[in-house]
Amino acid sequence: MPAQSEFGDAATMIDGPVASSSGYASAYKHAHAHVASGRAKGAESASGTALTTFARTPDYFSEERPFVVHIGKKGVLGALEELDGHLRTAGHSKILSDKVPTDWIGKEIAPGMIGLINHGGMPKLLTKPGRYPGFPLRNWWARSYKGTRGLSDTVVNFQGLTVVQVSQNQAAVISDPQNHIFVLKNSGFVAYGITGSYDVLAIVDQTHLPHAIKDHVTGAILGRSFEVRMTSATGPANSSTRDYVVALFLDIPANNCAILQSGNELELLPAGQHCITHPNVTLRGLYTLGENQFEMPTKDIFTRDQVPVSLTLYLKWQLEEPLKLATHGYETPYDALRDKTQSILTQIVAHLDYSSMVKQRSIGGDSVEDSESSSQFLDALRTHAMDDLHAAALEYGIILKDLAVIDRQFKGEIASTMDKLTKRALQAQVEAANVDRENSNKVKQEEGVLSVARIKAQARSAEADAEAYSTVAAAKAVAERTRLEAEAQAHATRLAAEAEAAAIRIKARADAEVADEFAQEMSRRRQEIRRVAAFGNKAVFVPTEAMGVASQVLTGMAAGVGADLRK
Repeated sequence: MPAQSEFGDAATMIDGPVASSSGYASAYKHAHAHVASGRAKGAESASGTALTTFARTPDYFSEERPFVVHIGKKGVLGALEELDGHLRTAGHSKILSDKVPTDWIGKEIAPGMIGLINHGGMPKLLTKPGRYPGFPLRNWWARSYKGTRGLSDTVVNFQGLTVVQVSQNQAAVISDPQNHIFVLKNSGFVAYGITGSYDVLAIVDQTHLPHAIKDHVTGAILGRSFEVRMTSATGPANSSTRDYVVALFLDIPANNCAILQSGNELELLPAGQHCITHPNVTLRGLYTLGENQFEMPTKDIFTRDQVPVSLTLYLKWQLEEPLKLATHGYETPYDALRDKTQSILTQIVAHLDYSSMVKQRSIGGDSVEDSESSSQFLDALRTHAMDDLHAAALEYGIILKDLAVIDRQFKGEIASTMDKLTKRALQAQVEAANVDRENSNKVKQEEGVLSVARIKAQARSAEADAEAYSTVAAAKAVAERTRLEAEAQAHATRLAAEAEAAAIRIKARADAEVADEFAQEMSRRRQEIRRVAAFGNKAVFVPTEAMGVASQVLTGMAAGVGADLRK
């Protein structure tokens, strides 16, 4: 029978290599390489030796089990027919009905469905689509119709008959007649529980487990889990029942891992989807292999002059070997670093005075000169704390990447007095700095006023230059326009005079060319008329043929004009 389902009785299901704390060095190297790369490389070490794993048992369907048929290529109907044959061979009642459907009356069975009949407590299945009439009566004696179920339903449970089939992301947790727990993935089976029932305890969506497992220090989500429980009666009839955890599903993100424990043995479980059903295997914890950082407050530490001080440290670390940390019994890398850091700092601070710790606040190598006496505390941290902590962290599989003192709180009467003196000194420094700042601000203000005045003068000079330039430019433009207008007018006058002269010459030439005396006389008359018209309508013409009369008329007119003037 093909072994296509997932793991058998009390199995610990894992999808990759698992490292054990026994044979630690070689096993861990292979397991950690798998975690770092995220690729399944098989359950063998680099040397080709198989790694020990917790209770890796054969597939549940790898051995023959009575009246259990794996669903193969023929589907559910093929598996039901095979199960029916096994029952007949063993002398049990068949489960497939021999009823023939019609198309006109009775209970209707659609394609893709099966009908369920209770035959005196035994299951009978109608697998052919159509209608099944309720007669003759002998066909339904001691039988009752119980409806239909789909051939693609995940779980069908009816009168001891169990049909289970799950898809890619689903996992079915099942208890067999002997209360053995097995998990089915991307497969299915049909079974008839003559010696006991097959109970489906849960159908789990492996990609959406409900419970988040968090790091209680950093708050980061390390993975997700889901516990499948089975209700069992623990006493006589009608007594109370209890729920027992029979399977644990884990979904571990990339760059994270889990530690499993069986007795005194530990194993590393890489990222991925896993299920644990072995009763002796427990989940020790989940860890992240990425960088972490956290602020760690210390307990009170006494200096050499008995002044209590509490420090706040900045820690940055990365877990490289989770099995080492779990072997020492720590739940998180922070717990291991906290104890070791407290011990090392207690030893360092006990050799320092209060005065040597009161000034500096960081471990930075460039923050102070080596000759300054106030750097004793930081020098001690740089030379002792970092080295000691780094060496201690390696014992737990941790790489310490950074350590800094971000705050310190001194306590006690001496510390209170020193704080007051320090505050006074700082206040004096602040006041002096404020005076210097005010003087500097005044100087800068005066310099600013001077700069503004200089800029305004430059602006006024620029405006005057611009106005003068615009005036000169306007005068030049007016003169140029006048010159151009005069030249244009003179040129126009010259052209008009030339045109008029040319017209007169042409007209005179035309008059001279007239040979008829009458026409010539008429031309002279017209010329005379135009000449007279040119004097206007107020002109008086005096005939000059009789000079005597004209003289008298002129004398009279002159006398009249003189009389008018005297008036």
